[in-house]
Amino acid sequence: MTERGVLLWIHGGGWRGRSEEDGSALARLGLRVVPATYRFVDEARWPAQLDDVRRAARAARAAAGGLPLLVGGDSAGGTLALHLTLRGVDRPDDVAAGLAYWAASDPLAGEWRRLRADDDPWAGLLGHRPAAGDPATVDSTVASHLGNRVPVLLVHGGDDRAVPVAQSVALAGALLAAGHPAHTWITHGGHALPLDRPDVLAATAAFLDTVLPPG
Repeated sequence: MTERGVLLWIHGGGWRGRSEEDGSALARLGLRVVPATYRFVDEARWPAQLDDVRRAARAARAAAGGLPLLVGGDSAGGTLALHLTLRGVDRPDDVAAGLAYWAASDPLAGEWRRLRADDDPWAGLLGHRPAAGDPATVDSTVASHLGNRVPVLLVHGGDDRAVPVAQSVALAGALLAAGHPAHTWITHGGHALPLDRPDVLAATAAFLDTVLPPG
């Protein structure tokens, strides 16, 4: 298949380790998948992780040969992918699209706080518990950065017990209200679904057909 774009893939792992998902299953959709790495929370606090994936995005863009640059990730990597999509690399709208799979987006949402009360990855990311009005909490909340109208795909399992599906449902509404083309696929299953599962792959393919030239 002809390459249609370059996908910078940002791995998950709670910002404190690396998940097994590497995004390679999406290569069959015409994407050149390029991995990104970032410092974990035992090395650096927010926003160092965003700085790291921005550097990776610049390198991927330089090697893209003119192909559109997309960013994607799973779980905590999906959160970083959303930030990069909505905030841009060097300009607010220099990412073609973002793909976020079972991503956390709001550290203050009630369901998130109930579910992760005893093990909140956001506390590790920030170096303190998230709190309303706290500048670092506001900056790390995805919905603080809406408005560049870049297309976004959200995929989430309805039975996710690591990142509540309500995170993607609420974000989808906020994206649409801010003028973003937002495609959302809420499906069966829990956290860390296989990217090559037929329905997940089909939802991704349908989204890509709206943002990339035909393969």
